[in-house]
Amino acid sequence: MNSVVVAAIQAGSTLFDTPATLTRAERYVREAASAGARLIVLPEAFLGGYPKGLDFGVTVGSRSPGGRDTFRRYREAAIDVPGSETGRLAELAGELGVRLVAGVIERAGGTLYCTAVFIDPRQGLVAKHRKLMPTAAERFLWGQGDGSTMPAVRTPYGVLGAAICWENYMPLFRQAMYAKGVEIWCAPTVDDREQWQATMRHVALEGRCFVISANQYLTRADLADDLHPVQGEAPDTVLIDGGSVVISPLGEILAGPLRGGEGVLLAELDLSDLDRGKFDFDPNGHYARPDLFTLLINESPQHTVEPRP
Repeated sequence: MNSVVVAAIQAGSTLFDTPATLTRAERYVREAASAGARLIVLPEAFLGGYPKGLDFGVTVGSRSPGGRDTFRRYREAAIDVPGSETGRLAELAGELGVRLVAGVIERAGGTLYCTAVFIDPRQGLVAKHRKLMPTAAERFLWGQGDGSTMPAVRTPYGVLGAAICWENYMPLFRQAMYAKGVEIWCAPTVDDREQWQATMRHVALEGRCFVISANQYLTRADLADDLHPVQGEAPDTVLIDGGSVVISPLGEILAGPLRGGEGVLLAELDLSDLDRGKFDFDPNGHYARPDLFTLLINESPQHTVEPRP
């Protein structure tokens, strides 16, 4: 296979209404597939929602009863992995013959994780990646993933990996994924800053890989009336302004950034660019110095209680 059409879905969640968000996801996935996309990336926390602008009643040393109830609603909107929602995504992928990388809020016991799921058209859910380090206030909502969910997923058009939002600023995590041979770097995010574009170009250049970053476009209207984001109460107040983008292994922007609304961002990847990019830089090969620098990675699942042998 010499080329593949990919898509980044830019859309917002209907916060605390996962069935409505799943319907929205299906509509955009069908649109992308009808345009020829074979790999489709959805934003960070798309199923389950990213509660931009909400404080959950938290101050240092204090939590409010109202904030606890908001968290209850958020947990109810999260999904099991695997579960009925990933099953529906698998059915959709199989029907359309596409692969999906989708950002979800995963519910595991009493803890939530910001997760990316990998959906294959034949095998369904084949892998997941839990975000290793929630950023700032995300830490009172989500747990930390461990090294057991850092997959590199082989496909006919290259090895897929995922780094969620500010994980892309973790140099050791990037190097770990480069060592796994990731060729198509999926970056679900909610970072709409202009600086994010520079980050995505840097990752593409450093990893000599394609980068697909799918961002949400979220407005106040996507939140329930009883929620009060700090950005304002007008229904058309923009909470997350997108910026989805697709970038080549030489840092060239192939599509985007998409701003100002929801949509499907399409790009055709020339897979020969992977070889062209490695001509003068390979972070895990001829431009590495293992005699000077080594990285140790713990990929074992971490458990609070381990049976004694």
